[in-house]
Amino acid sequence: MKRSEALAYRIHEQQLDRAEAPRPITDAAVFDFGVQDTGRDGASWALVNRGVPLRDAAGLERSADVALVWTLRAAPHYYRRTDLPEILVATSPLSDKDAAKRVVGADKPLREAAIGTLDGLTEVATQMRHVVTRPLIKGEVSTQLTARLDSPYLRYCGACKATHSWEVPFRIGALYAGLELEPGTSPPVLRPIPRWPKRKPGPALDPLAAPQSLQPIRNYLRFLGPATPNDVAAFLDSPVAEVKARWPEDAVEVSVDGRRGWMLGEQGDIEQDPELLRLLGGFDLFLQGKDRDLIVPDGSKHKELWPVLGRPGAVLVGTEIVGTWRPKTASGEFTLRLSPWTTLSKRIRSQLEIEAERLAAHRGLEFAGIVEE
Repeated sequence: MKRSEALAYRIHEQQLDRAEAPRPITDAAVFDFGVQDTGRDGASWALVNRGVPLRDAAGLERSADVALVWTLRAAPHYYRRTDLPEILVATSPLSDKDAAKRVVGADKPLREAAIGTLDGLTEVATQMRHVVTRPLIKGEVSTQLTARLDSPYLRYCGACKATHSWEVPFRIGALYAGLELEPGTSPPVLRPIPRWPKRKPGPALDPLAAPQSLQPIRNYLRFLGPATPNDVAAFLDSPVAEVKARWPEDAVEVSVDGRRGWMLGEQGDIEQDPELLRLLGGFDLFLQGKDRDLIVPDGSKHKELWPVLGRPGAVLVGTEIVGTWRPKTASGEFTLRLSPWTTLSKRIRSQLEIEAERLAAHRGLEFAGIVEE
């Protein structure tokens, strides 16, 4: 399998090659994996890039068919509302060892107090359910939660100059408590999920009991394959051994330019569209693959595309990332700041203007042009 074929497979599976057409918001396949909503209109623009006719971010935020919750990597993701109970199951840690890695340091005081991480997450979720009986701002939830938790669950935060619960258990514990995020709120507002099934708060005991279509390991191979257990583990913040122990039996081994990987389903001939152009948001799923050398072979470009803070967007042409972009907004006008990595043809530049104008309209702004940096 050639590198271009692997990337074309991802583009097709993620539906980045779909033209916009009248269809329900929930029609997008990536809802099975979660549509990350990081950055301005992160999720809504990702859906527009996959052919969903959303006029603006508010169209997604107002939809009764979707819900926003903290899940994988403690990041906010949109899912189909009807899937939420199974999403809780699918995104729960694979084991106590997995939970300990996912909570990013919060396991240490729990371990010292002889508390298992899964039990710790259950305690956080239980107390959060008691606290959030109506919409509450995150800070108020944190204050009330801190008063309810014992010291192993708390840490001193230098930025806040206060003691409060660890951030990652707080975030992923919200769904385990039956809580969702109110879209479009900053700071975030948490609220009870309507008609939430009666269940004990806490993570599910068997994530593989969730429908296969929602299981993260399978979805990584489905949307970001071919991939290795190391890739999946890095994406989930999980131990590699835990991922290997649950590796899908129907995963098919392939070689991508000599690199071994696995994918789901039979490899078919996918027509590559060299004229495809998308302005990807910085946290678009296409850029979330952990095999960055496959996505962008030139390692010197990695720091520009994936900096520690302040990720830019990426310009996708065909199967290649050909540059980065950042927005500039002033007086109701939108300017696309473009950093190309190669010479762009007149056709690409013309198409880029069209996509930039679409993005400006999605943000409710007038398009002022493209500035090359």
